[in-house]
Formats: sequence, structure tokens, C-alpha cells
Amino acid sequence: MPTMADVARSAGVSVATVSHVLNGTRPVLPHTRQAVLDAVEELGYTPNTLARSLVTSRTRSIGLAVSAVSNPYFTEILQGVEAGALEHGYSLLIADPHDDPGHERKVVQLLHERRVDGMIVAPSAAPRELVGYLTRHALPTVFLDRLVDAGAHDTPRFDQVCADSAEPTALLVTHLASLGHRRIGLVAGLPGLSTTSERITGYRHGLTAAGLAHDERLVVHGDSSSDGAERATAALLSRAAPPTALVTANNAMTIGALRVLRERGLSVPGDIALCCFDDFAWADLFSPRLTAIAQPSRELGARAVRVLLDRLAEPDRPARTVRLPCSFVHRTSCGCPERPEGPEGPETGRGPRRTPWPRAEKGTDS
Repeated sequence: MPTMADVARSAGVSVATVSHVLNGTRPVLPHTRQAVLDAVEELGYTPNTLARSLVTSRTRSIGLAVSAVSNPYFTEILQGVEAGALEHGYSLLIADPHDDPGHERKVVQLLHERRVDGMIVAPSAAPRELVGYLTRHALPTVFLDRLVDAGAHDTPRFDQVCADSAEPTALLVTHLASLGHRRIGLVAGLPGLSTTSERITGYRHGLTAAGLAHDERLVVHGDSSSDGAERATAALLSRAAPPTALVTANNAMTIGALRVLRERGLSVPGDIALCCFDDFAWADLFSPRLTAIAQPSRELGARAVRVLLDRLAEPDRPARTVRLPCSFVHRTSCGCPERPEGPEGPETGRGPRRTPWPRAEKGTDS
């Protein structure tokens, strides 16, 4: 196997110059740099990343801990993280915490023991052990998708990247109310998750904006899973006055809710209207097509990598919370008819109409 010394001899330069070219640690004249790269290509030289990490104390690797990697939403986030990591020359080590607080702490410790330079974590509903471990070891970390309560003085202790949740959920509610619905149910996620609490808050704000009373009996927890949503939706439909419209708070729960509606012979939107949080690839293939809030999942993953790299470059910078906008994808499960072709292109016709919110990024005041 060729060594760095072999590359140096072939290119007619010193080993130090080869190191500077490969690691970008010092400017090198263009013709010299090209000679080194040509020698690398000709000899088939592969840098010894283990030896480099021993010298630099950096492995150029990122640990990613997200649950339910089979979920299309988290799969797309993973793709964004991977693309962002590779773009900046980092490898990725992945673990699934299974939304279990104890297991979450263990897998993060295992990733840390692999000497990752930093972590990107979608925390569980009870991340106390996780936060304690990360704090004790001062491990650069970005919380992704789900926020962790800020520390004293409302200042975040860790960098965080997520999508807007409250305002988009409020929009789903006000849209259903504008279609005449007065009993709008919510299948909410797992208690303790920031996404769950924010979407419940948005649901309530939407009711208030529409002049509707808030009825706690119309809010049930589907625990962010398809099976949980089946039980929750069945409970809602068993009420003496069941909802005429339903908001589901993630894609897995949308599937569970649809399964129950089908089993009971209820049509959407004829018998009950439906709007969902999380768009997914086949939402446009359902009949009717699903009106949804689309999260920028790949961009969330890529942004988390950039925020982590900023932290590695400036360890003492203030922690920040970055929120990315969602889009309202207007289809027909809400009860609206297909829209005719318009001047803005096919998305105003049989395709979905998307309405975005402005981007928001917060720092220590988040």
C-alpha cells in the first residue's frame, strides 16, 4: 500500500507539502498541489484517517442518534445529514435510540466512545440522562427535530434545529373551520415531545382564531405511532359527538387514523375531513389526496450538520435554535375540490398547492 512518503517522492515534494495539500492546512502553489493530486491518483494512495485522528484528536466523524429510521420523515432527515456530512468530508455513525430514554443514553455513550467529533440527536420525551451525559462530557451536540427545554434564563444549553410546528398546525385547524367544521379532533403525538406540545398549542390557537371552543375530549394521544393512532382515532369516533374533521400530528398516525376510518366504512372527506402534519411520498396517491403540512426534512438534516460544524469551529459561541419553515400542501382530503390549472404552473392544478412560511432563526433569546 503506497504511503505519503511515496506520494512525496513521486510528486518531487516534501512529505509536509503532501500533508498540507491533503489536509488543507496551508496554501500550496497550484502547480505543486496538482502534482501531489496526480501522484495520489497514480499511486492509488488512501489517507490513513486513523493515524490522522491520533495527531489531530479529530476523527472527522459525526454520530447520529434518531429513532424509527424506517419512518419516511426520519429517513429523509438521515439523507440530509449524510449529504451534509459527506460534503464537508465527515463520515456518519448511526444508532437508533428507539425513543427509550435509557437506551438513548447508552447509544450516545457508544457513539462517543467511537470518538465522534460531535453528535446530532433527536431526543426522547424524557432526555434527562442524555442531557446529563452530554453536559458532563462537553460533547458538541445539536438536537434535531425535537427541542429540549432551555436552561436558566430561557437560554438554550445546546444548539437545536427543528421545523415550525405551532403555526402550521393552527393553519390546518383554521382551514378546516373555514370549511364549516365546528368539531375538529386532534390525534396528537407522544406526550413529552416538544413537537407534540407545540402542535397541541397550534391546534388550540387555531380554534381560538376560528372562534371555536376548545373541547379536551377532542384531543387524544396517538403516541406518534400507527398503532397508537388507531386506538386514539377509535376513541374519538366513539364519542357521543364525534369530530367531523380530524388533524393527525405525524405521518405514522395518519396511516393509523386512515386504517380505522376505512374499517368503520367512513369516507374521507365525505363523512370526515382529514388534514395531516407531515407530507410523504405517497400522500398524493391516496384517494382522496392528503392535505398536509410538509416539513423540510432533508434541509433539517443538512442544516443540523452545518450548525454542528459551526460549533466545532467556535466551541464558545452562544447556543442557538434554528427553526425552518414548513409548507401547506393543499390537496382534497380536507374537502376542497381539485383546483383548476393556474398561471403559477401545475402545482396550482391537479398537483398540490404549497404555501410556505418565512424562515426563522433564533439565537440565545430562543
